Amino acid sequence: MDTFFLAASLEGPMLDLVDIGKRSLSAYRGIAPDEQLDEILHLAERLRGARCLHLNATPYGGGVSEILRSGVPLLNDLGLVAEWQIIRGDDAFFQITKRLHNALQGAPGGFSESDKATYLAHSQLNASHLSDDYDFITVHDPQPAALPMLRGRRGARWLWRCHIDTSHPNPEAWEFIRPFLPAYDAAIFTMAEFIPPHFPLSRVSIHPPAIDPLSPKNLPLPEDLARHVLEWTGVRLSRPLVTQISRFDPWKDPLGVIAAYRRVRAHVPELQLALVGSLALDDPEGWDIYREIRDATAGDNLIHIFTNLVGVGNIEVNAFQSLSNVVIQKSIREGFGLVVSEALWKGTPVVAGRAGGIPLQMPEGTGGLLVDGVEECAKAVLHLLQRPDEAHHLGERGREHVRQHFLVTRMLRDHLRLLDALAHEKPLEPRSLALTSQPSAAP
Repeated sequence: MDTFFLAASLEGPMLDLVDIGKRSLSAYRGIAPDEQLDEILHLAERLRGARCLHLNATPYGGGVSEILRSGVPLLNDLGLVAEWQIIRGDDAFFQITKRLHNALQGAPGGFSESDKATYLAHSQLNASHLSDDYDFITVHDPQPAALPMLRGRRGARWLWRCHIDTSHPNPEAWEFIRPFLPAYDAAIFTMAEFIPPHFPLSRVSIHPPAIDPLSPKNLPLPEDLARHVLEWTGVRLSRPLVTQISRFDPWKDPLGVIAAYRRVRAHVPELQLALVGSLALDDPEGWDIYREIRDATAGDNLIHIFTNLVGVGNIEVNAFQSLSNVVIQKSIREGFGLVVSEALWKGTPVVAGRAGGIPLQMPEGTGGLLVDGVEECAKAVLHLLQRPDEAHHLGERGREHVRQHFLVTRMLRDHLRLLDALAHEKPLEPRSLALTSQPSAAP
């Protein structure tokens, strides 16, 4: 696409600032481990006034946006000056970045010279609208990956946060994205196993993502409210319920979930299945998967399908995760799968694919059962439905595992450790800033 016409079609500022609320680290006392909170305060004191930007492609509809909605306000509470901005692009750009996202996880397919030119043209326009006024810029996933190479570092320390499993990328996709990465000072992966071959950066940190126990999705709901919410959606709590909550994405294998559910229903005739999916700005493929799911479940009134576009939001998801007998996350490929920790935080047992970061959340005897394939998934779900005491104990052990390892405070501590190390190597310039008030995490 000609750059002149592209610029004309995307008039106005390219980067959208996301509105965020206020959060207080002190609110996590009594929920998160004290040692995590204490270290966060110590690290933040050395970084007070540092200006931080997080860049990604969508303000809602996935784990990255949920992480940023909690993490960025907490950085501000700690005395850093943090913002979250969204890159912009047209449909052609997001079609390409979705294929790139899948290909970096190993999906087949190539990229034409026109595809590459479109990606670079959008990236150049986004880079041209980026301010110089930051000490740290964290770029999330492949959509904005080219920005530091196209714009130059200009005094900032750039971090590339890859949330997906790139251990065996499509060679053509990796050949395209790899030349952008030397412009970064550091990279962050969920697991060491996700680092792609011949990675060009020497500084690599491993930071699994985490959930916010104080977000609307994870706050404890009174049981009568949760029951009312699900009854309102059409679910009947007099019947058993299994649920999968995820993007409508082929890697989440929703059709495999439906097949496993139908095997279980042969033994539990009144079993209900809820598929609760999100549709995001940067994921045009999601609509195609949604239509496939509708076609596969047509006429089955025990299968309930919901999206974030028809009035099902965080409170409804919270209720589904709290009151389902079993939560399923039958991922084939997975970056981490935050929905697993969300369900475990509510004490609900999980049956999940043995993929990506899911086994980190569900070590042996904790949280639920790991499976490979439709048949194993069906057997595991039936096993837990028929053994509610075992399911309860697995869920309770899963909740404590999440408390220790997968709450937002641990992730925040990891991020501050990396910023502190980068600032030590290249000291921050003194700045005259209007700092936020002193944070407090005191008991």
